[in-house]
Amino acid sequence: MSAPTPLRADGTWGVDPEHSSIEFRVRHLMIEAVKGRFLDFEGGLETGEAPQIAGRVRAASLETHHQERDEHLRSADFFDVERHPEIVFVSSKVDVTDDGSLLLAGGLTIKGITRPVEFAGAYRGAGIGLDGRERIGFELRGKLDRLDYGLSWNRTLEAGGILVGNAVELTLDVAAVRRVAVEQAA
Repeated sequence: MSAPTPLRADGTWGVDPEHSSIEFRVRHLMIEAVKGRFLDFEGGLETGEAPQIAGRVRAASLETHHQERDEHLRSADFFDVERHPEIVFVSSKVDVTDDGSLLLAGGLTIKGITRPVEFAGAYRGAGIGLDGRERIGFELRGKLDRLDYGLSWNRTLEAGGILVGNAVELTLDVAAVRRVAVEQAA
């Protein structure tokens, strides 16, 4: 019998944004892909018998390495960051197997619209960081249809097809640090 992973042992963890990433990929012009990421996010994990994971992303922090496109994505045509500054995820199910496979399901809210989403991936393990704090890591992959969240702007191409694909691939590489309870730290 293997020892329980930190995802099964009781604990509270905070996402370390300096060692984590939230990235997306979407088809563009029917032949290429646009990749981007969010730079400002936070999250937490409550582990144990019934693990919970939640996170928030500042929608305005998106970056695709193209300033004009980034401004368009922040506009009312897409994320409408003035009216909807945050993207929120709250888990409803977290399953981790003995071999480290991870399945995460929950509600993802974009532009005030919440839809179910699933991520599959792997628990990468635990260790002590250079700062002496206990850390865990995992990676997750998922897919969503942007139309489900009101991200419907598009343009028809002269040669046929559409400018922006509807399927969005998501990649999350997460490092989290164990939070020490106030009473334990005193």
